[in-house]
Amino acid sequence: MSVNGVSVINVSDGNLEKSKLQKGEKTQFVFQREGKYGAHNYEPIPVALTRGQGIFVWDVEGNRYYDFLSAYSAVNQGHCHPKIVEAMKKQAEILTLTSRAFYTDALGEYAQFITQVFGYDKVLPINSGVEAGETACKIARKWGYLKKKIPDNQAKIVFAEGNYWGRTLAAISSSTDPTCREHYGPFMPGFLVIPYNDLNALEEILKQDPNICAFMVEPIQGEAGIIVPSPGYLKGVRELCTKYNVLWIDDEVQAGLGRTGKLLAVEHENVRPDMVCLGKALSGGMMAISAVLADDSVMLCMKPGEHGSTYGGNPLACKVATASLKVIIEEKLCENSQILGEFLIKELQKLRKEIVREVRGKGLLYAIVIKEGLGFTATDVCIRLRDNGLLAKPTHGDIIRLAPPLIITEAQLRECTKIILNTINSFC
Repeated sequence: MSVNGVSVINVSDGNLEKSKLQKGEKTQFVFQREGKYGAHNYEPIPVALTRGQGIFVWDVEGNRYYDFLSAYSAVNQGHCHPKIVEAMKKQAEILTLTSRAFYTDALGEYAQFITQVFGYDKVLPINSGVEAGETACKIARKWGYLKKKIPDNQAKIVFAEGNYWGRTLAAISSSTDPTCREHYGPFMPGFLVIPYNDLNALEEILKQDPNICAFMVEPIQGEAGIIVPSPGYLKGVRELCTKYNVLWIDDEVQAGLGRTGKLLAVEHENVRPDMVCLGKALSGGMMAISAVLADDSVMLCMKPGEHGSTYGGNPLACKVATASLKVIIEEKLCENSQILGEFLIKELQKLRKEIVREVRGKGLLYAIVIKEGLGFTATDVCIRLRDNGLLAKPTHGDIIRLAPPLIITEAQLRECTKIILNTINSFC
């Protein structure tokens, strides 16, 4: 059966594996089944994936693609990395979950390892990236009341325009994206927003309001379109937060763990935040794992019973996160990101200027900004990239985000840049 040229398949009974669908019908089956039974809170690129390995993914028809999104940088180590898979399988047969009602040997081992890697006194393990942000904000408020002596219920947190750390009610309360906010108010009180990459604006607001307890900012704004701040911005943030006795919350959920060529993106300016939020690649794409790092003077403001999660710090997550971090360090993925990132930007500069307005980024995190008024969008480009064997995702209508797994080789990246250049330049 066909409607408007698109096959319509009965998805009410049976499943894909047992079906006898023809070529092309499997994809439509996946699209229609998800559309029928799933909430419509995403608008995916039209490809139905079923398998991943390394830098590649395959769709249900058997077509192979280069993955240039890496699950929004959650699979920096590549899909189904064997060392991480093995750690997960081994622990899954021993102990997966006890809740934090009891001690486990896995949590202490993981906590010791991750705090030593990043040089902080304590870690608070949690699940998703947005939970890491929520946790950091809670800790900052508690610190503000106990240590800075802010009057009760008056603590404020400053954010930057264009920020993105999730879509909980607290996260969207700090957002400046209308699609995140419209019809979801009322919003969290005590959240202030200033321009990104503007030290004057930061100092002005910190100077005027003694009730500010924290400034939360991404070292490179991911969802906003890979916005890279000016050199010296992060050093300036550190100096101002110290000057006005304000905690600096560094949101490294997307930019961290090797993506920009350093383990943390703030390392490009040799600065140390008061708190670090990690997520995404902390799990190697295996499960939801996130963390907040801080020193005792900050972290121990939070007392037993004041915050927690049934799954936060579970033994399975601890073993997976440890293996994921070891892969990044032992396989020198930060170094690979930095070296190949330099090659990538040189190649992207060959894109036709009549099509591309700007290319920006760092390491293996780049954005291609398509000029407006050309009769096509970034989504159109991503569809054609898909047809040519490479998957990327648009953001904000005119931006294509490029973020391949950090295990990619130079030979593979050369092939991918040819696809990107030929595809985009073909629109001219």
